[in-house]
Amino acid sequence: MTFGKTAAITAQILLMSCAVSAQERELVWSDDFDGKGLNTEVWNIIEGNGCPQNCYFGNNEKQTYTKNTENLRLEDGKLVIEAHKGEGFTSAKITSEGVPGWTYGRIEMRAKLPTGVGTWPAFWMMPDESKYGPWPKSGEIDIMEHVGYNQNHVHGTVHTEAYNHRIETQKGADTLVETSASEFHTYTIDWDADEIKWSIDGEQYFAFTRQDGDTYAEWPFDHPFHVILNLAVGGDWGGKEGIDDSTFPARYEIDWVKVWK
Repeated sequence: MTFGKTAAITAQILLMSCAVSAQERELVWSDDFDGKGLNTEVWNIIEGNGCPQNCYFGNNEKQTYTKNTENLRLEDGKLVIEAHKGEGFTSAKITSEGVPGWTYGRIEMRAKLPTGVGTWPAFWMMPDESKYGPWPKSGEIDIMEHVGYNQNHVHGTVHTEAYNHRIETQKGADTLVETSASEFHTYTIDWDADEIKWSIDGEQYFAFTRQDGDTYAEWPFDHPFHVILNLAVGGDWGGKEGIDDSTFPARYEIDWVKVWK
């Protein structure tokens, strides 16, 4: 599946179809980023490099997260997460942790992604509580990830005790979005008790399905999760082919985030 100029009409039809479907659901949480500043009653701003509890966020990432406006701001009705190169790299990360999370539903974001080798933007979910134990036992849902050395290839993935990248068993897929950095696209999961489906602009490209006999090791996705938005720099995956300093500042723009039940 690709998303380029030749698919513009198809994408428009899919968006209309998605809108009709959305009307049949109940919108339970959203942020359109239309205010003057980030709503810190629903978003937590992460600062630092993860140390000492989780240094470099477990992935050997190179950025320090800040709440500075050069890294995190609202601009023209968009959330802007911008990574900069100075003495080191700075960027931003926010989470909805603390707001009651969601079990099942449609979770989606409309966004335009950065370019450049070394960038690693993500839209993902982690559990509110470690119901089955520490990562990856309680699960992780990556709705959208992108690494700059593989420009325009967007990834959707799950991590569990049985399926995760550290033992090279993770379950996921990627698809080509030719205009990921020049146009806004809608990145979505539809999650129920038996399946999680990934789509872009209404077109599904991956599904992860609970199998008969699965335990929490395979399917821990039966409890509340919260949303995370961040732009990492480097790291085990994002920096696999190095970091191009000329890339920075790198800009990740989010138009909105919505949760439907």
